Amino acid sequence: MGLSALFRRKPHERAGFLLYGAAVAAARHPYFFDRLGAPDSLDGRFDLVGLHVALLIHRLRRDADARGAALAQAVFDAMFADMDVNLREMGVGDLAVGKRVRRMWEAFHGRAQAYEAALEAADAEAFAAALQRNVWRSEGEASPAARRLAGHARATAAALAAQPLAPLLRGEVRFPDPVPGPEEPADAA
Repeated sequence: MGLSALFRRKPHERAGFLLYGAAVAAARHPYFFDRLGAPDSLDGRFDLVGLHVALLIHRLRRDADARGAALAQAVFDAMFADMDVNLREMGVGDLAVGKRVRRMWEAFHGRAQAYEAALEAADAEAFAAALQRNVWRSEGEASPAARRLAGHARATAAALAAQPLAPLLRGEVRFPDPVPGPEEPADAA
């Protein structure tokens, strides 16, 4: 292997980072924190980023073109490269970073499986219950906020599914803005 191979980018790496950045931006929408009461904490932000990334990966993996799955892997890689950098910037020691990233990966994987199962089954209640458990860290009946977030997630999944692969391969994606519920003022977002 030549020296240039060490510095060569992986296929879809740039697009993966761009798509991941768009998912992070969508997850930081003030509506989730101000109106839905999602915890504005490291865990709360991780859960909302994880939700948006899981929806994006779900869309990419379902594409008939094999590049969709490769791009999904690039988004996943970008997410966990970013988590590694963020932990280091927060002062987590080198020896602990790997363990923390692994726990984050396991948490993300479990959440993504629950969200995907609910999407595939078109089970709005299961989706809301998974969000209640993961975002708000509580069991039992889903809150109105968890139901609204589940509705937004299902709408986001549909919007992502409607987007062709070509722009996604360039790192271009459109996440819909959250729409306030009927009991919320229209300017809530």
